Amino acid sequence: MGAESVPRREVVTGRPRPGDRTAPRSGPRPAPAESDAAVRLLMRRQIRAALAATALLVLPLGLLPVLLRLPPFTDTAPRVPPAVWFVLGVAPYPALLAIGAWYVRRAERNETGPAARAPVERP
Repeated sequence: MGAESVPRREVVTGRPRPGDRTAPRSGPRPAPAESDAAVRLLMRRQIRAALAATALLVLPLGLLPVLLRLPPFTDTAPRVPPAVWFVLGVAPYPALLAIGAWYVRRAERNETGPAARAPVERP
């Protein structure tokens, strides 16, 4: 047990200097930086998808209280019709799931699409 070589401990206090390299670096190399135009294009597409998903969520759900005030309720019975409970408790969730799934697919397509991988020429 005592014959095994134990690696020497080192205290790291900062960035290694270029001349102080003792062992070749192994592992994945950092990817080359994308051009500014490609990053701007990706950001525009992601913002456009986020704004579309937000609009698809806000418009129907924001108009929901207005639509629920339209049916005339009688003043004698303070009972809420079952249709209102259905609209409030059940109907929004399929829409939320569908819009969320659409947004995730759109974001993944934006990040892995041909425009994201294509090199952009700099002027």
